[in-house]
Amino acid sequence: QRFVKGETQIMVATTVIEVGVDVPNASVMVIENAERFGLSQLHQLRGRVGRGAEQSYCVLMSGSKLGKESKLRLETMVRTNDGFEIAEVDLRLRGPGDLAGTQQSGVLNLKLADLTTDQALLTEVRNRVIQLFKDDPQLTNPENIRLREHLARREPGIGWEKIS
Repeated sequence: QRFVKGETQIMVATTVIEVGVDVPNASVMVIENAERFGLSQLHQLRGRVGRGAEQSYCVLMSGSKLGKESKLRLETMVRTNDGFEIAEVDLRLRGPGDLAGTQQSGVLNLKLADLTTDQALLTEVRNRVIQLFKDDPQLTNPENIRLREHLARREPGIGWEKIS
């Protein structure tokens, strides 16, 4: 509260600062052991500074022995402020997880497309699937019966017409 009110010039915090602290004139942030954080969290933390008119800095401190992924994460943070680019690198590093479940990272068993490079194809497929379920929500048309049977065998219990 004292930092927010301007009564003190320095605040030492844990990652709880990621949310709930809005001080537009905050201009310097130092993140120790930055290699231990994921890209999304680093991007969120860095977003706490530079909201006002003052030049801002985010210093990423790390150990000297970095793994390949840690080095790539830090290089990405130094290279760009673009949240979409950061998200794409994060997707390549961590994987998308389970699209129909709760797992938030991990390799996706998708054999036909790459989520980071085939976005136009995936958008077209998504649009066609949406139209398919608008036209035949229960997949009862003769041309869709094999698809319905395949989905029922592969993923029992999922209401596929509800997937967006």
